[in-house]
Amino acid sequence: MSSLTSTPEAAGRSPIRGGPVQGFKLPASPRRRAWQRFKRHRLGWWSLLLFGALLVLSLGAELISNDRPLVARYDGHWYFPVLQSVPETAFGGDFPTPTDYLDPFIQQRFARPGNFLVFAPNRYADDTINYYTTEPFPAPPSRENWLGTDDRGRDVLARLIYGFRVSVLFGLALAAVGVVLGLATGAVQGFFGGRIDITGQRLIEIWSSMPELYLLIIFASIFQPSIALLLVLLSLFGWMGLSDYVRAEFLRNRQLDYVRAARALGLSNGQIIWRHLLPNSLTPVITFLPFRISAAILALTSLDFLGLGVPPGTPSLGELLAQGKENLDAWWISLSTFAVLVATLLLLTFMGDALRDALDPRRADR
Repeated sequence: MSSLTSTPEAAGRSPIRGGPVQGFKLPASPRRRAWQRFKRHRLGWWSLLLFGALLVLSLGAELISNDRPLVARYDGHWYFPVLQSVPETAFGGDFPTPTDYLDPFIQQRFARPGNFLVFAPNRYADDTINYYTTEPFPAPPSRENWLGTDDRGRDVLARLIYGFRVSVLFGLALAAVGVVLGLATGAVQGFFGGRIDITGQRLIEIWSSMPELYLLIIFASIFQPSIALLLVLLSLFGWMGLSDYVRAEFLRNRQLDYVRAARALGLSNGQIIWRHLLPNSLTPVITFLPFRISAAILALTSLDFLGLGVPPGTPSLGELLAQGKENLDAWWISLSTFAVLVATLLLLTFMGDALRDALDPRRADR
């Protein structure tokens, strides 16, 4: 009986050096390669990190800028005014109203040994009026108000922090609603085509011809202004631009071989759209998402500037710009608000450019 011939490959050794056979490394997926290209885009990558850090900090604005202390100790008792409302009588006051911790009388009570207050870095909230300043309103930047006060005595830095949070969250919400509506309408039109596509296009053309600004003015005069109402009104018109791109992607992809193979296997229309066409048609959605957020922030700022946006008293970048227009000598209001708005839009623009380059198939790695 002849013995089997042993080869280097059968023994698990390399045919050249006799060592172990090197494992075959599978190439990275297209999404992973796109993510790697995005990270190599330094300007877009650092813009994403900076924008994310600013968003996280603004979500905790109460811990950064607040007129209520984070921690208070008085006569051996611990209080957390940032989480609870403590009456003035708990600190030796005369009235059972919420404590004004910037009041000189309260400051003197906590100056005694064993008592102390731990404030946020900025001791003013978005609606705090500095009654104890000696400067007329609007007051210029000082040690108490780092970016000055507006014409009502409110701290500009606090208004910027809270206004940035309102603007970004509104932009994210409006972009999310627009993406859902745009994906739904574009997918239905592009997948079925024919009369459904033609009818949908004619309806979109009619709806897009509606005067959006006039409708906002009419609804603002009928209903009480609110962020929810503004979100609904802008969402009615903000999805049409994205719908065209999704429709074009579905019209192109529905004729490819993998869709025909899915039909031959008996998959339903919903399964084909959800499992196959939608994942391969998200490139324009992801690419234009930062620009849509920028457009939403600009829309909110413009409407607030015209007095058609958020309710009075709500911190807003547009409201600060309107105050800067009314008080041209208070340069710190316009300059600081303009800097925050430009920086936000630049970060979103750099992120959009990086996403466009990362998802461009012509820039794919060899």
